[in-house]
Amino acid sequence: MNVMDSTKPDIVLIGAGIMSATLGIMLKELMPKATIHIYERLNQIAIESSDAWNNAGTGHSALCELNYTPQLPDGSIDASKALKIAEQFEKSKQFWSYLVEHDLIDDPKSFISPIPHMSFVWGENNVAFLKKRHAKLLQYPLFEDMKFSDNHEQLKEWIPLIMKDRNPSEKLAATKMNIGTDVDFGSLSRNIINHLKKIEGVELHTLHEVCRLKKQADASWRLKIKDLSNGNKKEVVAKFVFIGAGGGSLPLLEKSHIPEGKGFGGFPVSGQWLRCTNPEVIAKHSAKVYGKPAVGAPPMSDPHLDTRMINGERALLFGPFAGFSSKFLKNGSYWDLPASITLSNIWPMIKVGLTNFDLLKYLIQQIKQTNNDRLNALRKFVLDAKPEDWKLEIAGQRVQVIKKDKKKGGVLQFGTELVTSADGSLAALLGASPGASTSVAVILNILERCFAAQTNTTEWQQKLKTMIPTYGQSPQQNPELYKEMREWTSRVLGLN
Repeated sequence: MNVMDSTKPDIVLIGAGIMSATLGIMLKELMPKATIHIYERLNQIAIESSDAWNNAGTGHSALCELNYTPQLPDGSIDASKALKIAEQFEKSKQFWSYLVEHDLIDDPKSFISPIPHMSFVWGENNVAFLKKRHAKLLQYPLFEDMKFSDNHEQLKEWIPLIMKDRNPSEKLAATKMNIGTDVDFGSLSRNIINHLKKIEGVELHTLHEVCRLKKQADASWRLKIKDLSNGNKKEVVAKFVFIGAGGGSLPLLEKSHIPEGKGFGGFPVSGQWLRCTNPEVIAKHSAKVYGKPAVGAPPMSDPHLDTRMINGERALLFGPFAGFSSKFLKNGSYWDLPASITLSNIWPMIKVGLTNFDLLKYLIQQIKQTNNDRLNALRKFVLDAKPEDWKLEIAGQRVQVIKKDKKKGGVLQFGTELVTSADGSLAALLGASPGASTSVAVILNILERCFAAQTNTTEWQQKLKTMIPTYGQSPQQNPELYKEMREWTSRVLGLN
């Protein structure tokens, strides 16, 4: 092994997934002269967390995910998270539309498809909850087109595969939003990065692993990087580093030794799907239908019968089912979890383990599941599901964030956590769903924290509003603008 001469790009992006792709293309639009290096450990772009088989792909916009609208002890519905996520996804669609209109990415049909988003429940209490949720969401502009029905005949039109052979007296209900989407974030990431590679000042390095990063006296970062194709090592010095490596972000954050990164831990959860192999069954369902999660289940585990478009082919999945592996990435090491434990995060991790018995019980039950158990779960949605029509598919790894907490010692975070250094020279993204769908909002947050001086200039403000017309505006403040933008994005992205 030999150390090559060091290079000095302005920006280093670690990981070639949707987050690095989005940050890279946005920074290049805002800072055309900036030099950007992207380093990816694998030999291909976006085949870990962003890949279609490893990512839920729902286009998470809170239209159907029931965990985003919990029922409070007093019986009311908390819609705050749903409103935030719906607004964030609108910004994502606007940015993608900007990229399409400016020929910065190719045909949107390669990554986004119109698919109705539905919630489906059974039982008197759940029907009452869904009806109350529907009434609550109708108060807000982004949900005003949501339809509700507890009529069997109407439900048969919406979801014939699910309604087949149902007892006419069974209490059922569903909501439907026709504006829902399916997003192949792997395809979108490759689309963006393949364009970035053509721009002067941008370099993509696959099979390159960042082994070490250290802050210099001038606030720049010195990274030691190994070329996995030949074992050579090189040093790179950058003014700004973004760690967007999915499950691999936590170990790199720990290596940075920034004070803001202390106390974070991670708990890996692997995913599994039942994938339909019968074209006749696949053709009978055209929606993303989400149900209520089991008691103790983590929020991202809402069971759903999911129509997907993967590599241009229509697919039908059911799940997710949880498993356990100590790997932080699908292509990671079984030592990832133990190697991540430090003096600063061991206590938060212990406290989370001691206070999340429902989650631990759920994971143990999931790990012990047999094929019949998974099939029985599917049969709550598809009554006549046949084992020969469904195949178990291994999905990606999620690393749930464990965060230090003064009162509780440690808390388990189910969303996305952005960690930035005090001087804005480094940003790391931890966590999981709904990360990919809200990638544009996450990147805007990075700009506001790490490029604060530039973000506040008139030039950047005007450019950001050109790329994302609702930037700085909420749907409640300006519902007409959001309505106009929905019509625009639907037209540009081919969602009509």
